[in-house]
This record gives sequence, structure tokens and C-alpha cells, in this order.
Amino acid sequence: MKFTEEQLQKYAAPLSDSEESRCKNAISMLRDAMKIIGYSDNNKEIDLYEKGTLAYSLRMTKGNIDFTMLVQGSYANNTNVKTHSDVDVAIILNSTFIASYRPGVKREQYGFSAGDFGVEEFKNQVEEALVKKFGRTDIERKDKSIKVNGNSYRVNSDAVPAYRYRDYRNDASFVSNNYIGGIEIRSDSGQTIRNYPEQHIVNGRRKNVDTKHYFKKCVRIIKKMKELMKENGISSADNVSSFALESLLWNVHNEMFYKYTSLKYNFEEVLDFLVDNKRLLSSYKEANGIKELFGSNNHLSHYVQFVDNLESFYEYV
Repeated sequence: MKFTEEQLQKYAAPLSDSEESRCKNAISMLRDAMKIIGYSDNNKEIDLYEKGTLAYSLRMTKGNIDFTMLVQGSYANNTNVKTHSDVDVAIILNSTFIASYRPGVKREQYGFSAGDFGVEEFKNQVEEALVKKFGRTDIERKDKSIKVNGNSYRVNSDAVPAYRYRDYRNDASFVSNNYIGGIEIRSDSGQTIRNYPEQHIVNGRRKNVDTKHYFKKCVRIIKKMKELMKENGISSADNVSSFALESLLWNVHNEMFYKYTSLKYNFEEVLDFLVDNKRLLSSYKEANGIKELFGSNNHLSHYVQFVDNLESFYEYV
């Protein structure tokens, strides 16, 4: 399929100026709901976690309970290509955290004690607050999140309650602040998922600056290509996620993104790099720089197939 420079410029552009207000509004409505059940923002403003992104955040407390709301995902990273999609907000419990230690090490050696308030109870509180604010019919409890159905004055959003996660496995001196930080989600079905949204936000912005702001343009283009490939019946596009495609491009060498002033040539350079270096994909990390991108050979094979199909699909006028 042939694409013009004008088309690629359109695909590469952020959705609209309204995305910023959607992200702030998602935090605002969750804040107002949590206030109903006694939490306070201590008169703090909704602020950006990282400049140059849409990762808005706010910290709230009630007694000894302390949590942070953080816009994450494609909205936070300003790589969204679908309008009216859900704004993903992590609601991170700071006052109780989950930790991993070196073999034989216990929490008491760091001076930590067992918490008495967990994310399961916290998720119930978040659901209670949202139901009180918006009514039962507009709130849907999912396995990992609580969905707020939007309307003409409220955005669709997914509130994802999570623990703070601390990885002390590289610490040999029992230093309490020497850890790799992330979040841990506990689903209703019993799954445990560890993510690193803050590192993703920071790394994505740095990559964008280092590539003269072509990284996020190319991310939006490859996400749009995925949609177009699906519309054209290319099955490999069904087996890849937008998150992983963003991470895939995060691993591409910076200089591939800005060799030319034309997007059609720059995107081709990025694609050629992926095609020529498929043997390296197994070593790629997620955009957070911590987790392996592909957890199995089967998972990897989906992306190898997608890259091959994209090479055939993408042409420019």
C-alpha cells in the first residue's frame, strides 16, 4: 500500500489538543470520587509526572493510607492513535508495598513490617467511591481495573489499583532506598502483573528528544499501520499490541529516526533496521528498559511475522 508524505504527517501527529484535558479530567474525576470516602489531596494541584508528556498525577491520603494516581499508557506517552479510547490511570498504593529480596533475605533485615491494608481492600474502596460518585450503572469492575463509562461531559477511563513494587535483589547492603521501583497489579482472578510505567514515561520522552522528536511520530505511524493492516486482512496485525510496538521502536538505534527530513524515508529506515536485525529482537526490552519484551519464542514469532508483513505493506509515493 502506498503512502504519501502528507498521509504520514497526519498519522504521525498527536490526536488533538483535547488529549491533555482528557488526561487531567480522568485524574480530576477520580480525585473527586475518592474525596467522598474521606481521602484528601491536601490542596495539591494535578501536575505532570514528567515534563513533555501527558502523564498527569496526584497524591492523596487518608490517615496512614497514601496513594498516587498516574495517567499511564499511550495517553501518558502521547502516542495514542484512537480518539475516544479509555484513559488508563494507575492508582498506586504507596503506604503498603510489595518487595523482592535476594535469596535468604527477609523484610525484617530492612526494618520493614507487614502491612495491614492491601490492594484488594483498596480496589473495593475505589469501586465504592466511584459508585457513590457516578452510580452503579456507569461503573464496571473488571479483572484488573475498574472502568468508568464516559458520557458527553466525562471521559472513559480505567482505574487500575496497584501496589508499589520494590526490587531489592541487586542490593547487597540493606539500603532501604536502593531498589528498582515499579507497580504490582493483583487481579481478581489471582494474576500478578508487574509493570514499570514511570520508567516507560521517562524513557519515552528521552528517546523522543534524542531522536529530534521523530520517535513518537514513528510510533504513531506504526500503530496506524497496524490498524490499516488489520483492515486489509493481514492476520499478523491481530497478534501484536500497541504497547509492544512502541517498545519495539524504542530499541531501534536513535540515528535511524532522523537521517532525513522526510517522514516516509525516516520510517523506512526504522523499518529496515527491524527487518535487518530480526535476530536481535529476542534481546529487546520493553520501553521501561527493565522487562524483557518477548516472554517466549511464540510471542517473538508474532512480531517477526508482523515486521515481515509490514515491510511488504509499506510503500511510499
